[in-house]
Amino acid sequence: MEPLKHECGIVMIRLRKPLEYYQKKYGTWMYGLNKLYLMMEKQHNRGQEGAGISCVKLTANPGEEYMFREKALGSGAITEIFANVHEYFKDYPNEQVTDAAFAKKALPFAGELYMGHLRYSTTGKSGLSYVHPFLRRNNWRAKNLCLCGNFNMTNVDEFFAEIAKTGQHPRMFSDTYIMLEQVGHRLDRESERLWQEADSKGLTGYDITDYIEDNIKMENVLMTSAPHWDGGYCVCGQTGSGEMFSMRDPWGIRPAFWYMDDEILVIASERPAIQTALDLEYDQIHELLPGQAIIASKYGDVRFSQIIEPKNNKSCSFERIYFSRGNDRDIYNERKALGRQLVDPILKAIDNDVEHTVFSFIPNTAEVAFYGMVEGFTEYVKHKKIDQILSLDHKPTKEEIETIENPQVRIEKVVLKDIKLRTFITESDSRNDLAAHVYDITYGSVKPYVDNLVVIDDSIVRGTTLKESIIRILDRLHPKKLVLVSSSPQVRYPDYYGIDMAKMSEFIAFRAAIELLKDKNKEQLIYRVYQKCKSQANLPKEQMVNYVKEIYAPFTDKDISDKMTELLRPEDVTTPVEIVYQTIDGLHKACPNTPGDWYFSGEYPTLGGVRLLNQAYINYVEKIYLAK
Repeated sequence: MEPLKHECGIVMIRLRKPLEYYQKKYGTWMYGLNKLYLMMEKQHNRGQEGAGISCVKLTANPGEEYMFREKALGSGAITEIFANVHEYFKDYPNEQVTDAAFAKKALPFAGELYMGHLRYSTTGKSGLSYVHPFLRRNNWRAKNLCLCGNFNMTNVDEFFAEIAKTGQHPRMFSDTYIMLEQVGHRLDRESERLWQEADSKGLTGYDITDYIEDNIKMENVLMTSAPHWDGGYCVCGQTGSGEMFSMRDPWGIRPAFWYMDDEILVIASERPAIQTALDLEYDQIHELLPGQAIIASKYGDVRFSQIIEPKNNKSCSFERIYFSRGNDRDIYNERKALGRQLVDPILKAIDNDVEHTVFSFIPNTAEVAFYGMVEGFTEYVKHKKIDQILSLDHKPTKEEIETIENPQVRIEKVVLKDIKLRTFITESDSRNDLAAHVYDITYGSVKPYVDNLVVIDDSIVRGTTLKESIIRILDRLHPKKLVLVSSSPQVRYPDYYGIDMAKMSEFIAFRAAIELLKDKNKEQLIYRVYQKCKSQANLPKEQMVNYVKEIYAPFTDKDISDKMTELLRPEDVTTPVEIVYQTIDGLHKACPNTPGDWYFSGEYPTLGGVRLLNQAYINYVEKIYLAK
């Protein structure tokens, strides 16, 4: 019920025909630029803090620009960027702007390679300098590199030390920037290897340049760079000489999809963005495999290379629950399955009284899970009616059938988002007071003191909005009982692969477990786990163990959910409240192809995740307990 900051979105386009081809077939040389805009807008859900695009022009003479980049901040960044691009064209007459030959020679962003990025900060760092793509300049076209990605690295400090050993001096401590310098360094080495080959063949001048650009192997660059990366990623890049690549992490944590025909190669974070933009069928779009890179040469030839052997599949389940657009065929069905699987625990919470229960959801990402939940209850009511009819020992009258048939699953639009809380209000009491009015309710949708109210959301992570707003406003309807439902399991552990959930104290599940330890006089366990974490702080990450699991071990899921309810219900709310969570088994049943569940289970896909969890717990205890 509080929005999560999360993964970024990427789009890459390689036009495989000259611009004149698109001018003739589609009526504009801007075919690629327009598709880039459309696919970025279709993935706007993945990043609203900033956006950037880049373009490489394959035909440029010395002294002419061949790499272009535009970036902007804010939720309107995409519109601003493309408006700025079209500003470059306004001083030219229309006959020149619409002429592919002229555009290719004279206009910015009239190129064959495009790359777009949508940013959602997961590091707390903001500003235009942190917006992708990042650009590394050089007088040799083949050594120019533009990089963007959807990723978080867990070993930025190790990463930094590794490239510092080569003698480099990075100007920013940012995973993207450090990756740019690392990949750029390996690109330099690949170029120099080819220069030596060309020189040994007796080539000189532009013949050496052509030899380098024709023979550069991005596989070599990636194979010497990627083994140092610990995290979830889809990394994308372009070189000034026209090489293009995209690589996915070997665990398959971050998503990447591609489509190719004789006109175009497209890579994006979400399948529906490609489907809609190019009017394709589901089966025409493919998923980039874990550890695999898709590489396009300066001539548009495309090849696949397995850069790192695939690891155990840890594809992010939060993609399916929350982040990706719900119009993907598989994600839509999975979200419905998540809702449907919650029927039994909800029935228990409402004492099987469906007839006096209203079902609703908190907009907007939970809507599909809501449909699945309603379908499940509709099925339950139908079978209950059939059983009642079959149990009759006589031929039922019309009135008896009408009585049996009368109960229906009742759905209402109970909650709506009414205003946006402005960030310039910083005083905490004022913010809390205003937060209570961000949402509003539909008065009269619930029979006071008679109807239960079941409200589903995709996730309940921090609980802040529940406590400050949702529970209080739903209490105004005076339901007999309020049941808050999460279509995802309890989030117990930080994420370090793209979701902005890095502090232990942020999780209501963790806070509930800590309070239960205090209630049960087991507070010493907090310190024992701390000592275990401290004792392995200097160990190699390969030897680290997730001891934080011991905090949760004494309690059932129900114990923790009940404690959450106690912590989140405002003191002046008298309505009985219960929180119902999806189980981890239920998650995997609904989303069988995305087993990555570390935020729920603590089973991190990479060694760096356990190392950062270890430090997060140490930081929590030292701040909350030892600083007193």
